Amino acid sequence: PYLAFARPAPDGLAEYFDRGAIERGALAGKGLEIAWLADKVDAFFIHVQGAARLKMTDGRLCRVTYAAKSGQRFTGPGKVLSELGEIPLAKVTMQSIRAWFRAHPDRVDEILWQNRSYIFFREAAVDDAALGPIAAAKVPLTPGRSVAVDRLLHTFGTPFYIDAPTLAAFGDGPFRRLMIAQDTGSAITGPARGDLFAGSGAAAGEIAGVVRNAADFYALIPRQLVSRPLP
Repeated sequence: PYLAFARPAPDGLAEYFDRGAIERGALAGKGLEIAWLADKVDAFFIHVQGAARLKMTDGRLCRVTYAAKSGQRFTGPGKVLSELGEIPLAKVTMQSIRAWFRAHPDRVDEILWQNRSYIFFREAAVDDAALGPIAAAKVPLTPGRSVAVDRLLHTFGTPFYIDAPTLAAFGDGPFRRLMIAQDTGSAITGPARGDLFAGSGAAAGEIAGVVRNAADFYALIPRQLVSRPLP
């Protein structure tokens, strides 16, 4: 479950402002801002991730974590750029999307505003700078061990064994690892879609941006919770 917003209108409640409306100033002057980022594309990818650590200009470390969403459907820029013939679908990665935006700065809003969904954040305390961002499960994410899942299908805290033979970004060999469901996201839908947390910083971002691999997901649950006995 998540919070989604509506807004009052003369005839009742209306759909909340979408990304384009908010970035054009629909909420301006309300004092809702936590921080200003130099790069609009960086801000967008924080919306995709749902949490971040921000290094402020005075050197402070600020954590932001998911608070709510506007309620519209998520549309990824990779899908949009692929459908426009700008990037082949097989070559869509965070890196290729960023490269396209750098080459076409005048079209950033055009593409990003097609994702009408907007994520709202709250500031979270920084108890330990070494810990990852605060997940939707209200715990810090652990690199290589935290996975984001479809919250409508899976319960936070569920252990998953993930077998991805073609995934080598996390190490030298095939990816076979026990991970814990601790986060979710608008783009994460279906029983076997998961996002693996690679960590914080530029190096982790390079890993996360290219991970798009087929995998087998095994949810490990107590026998007592199974409706029929396992063989």
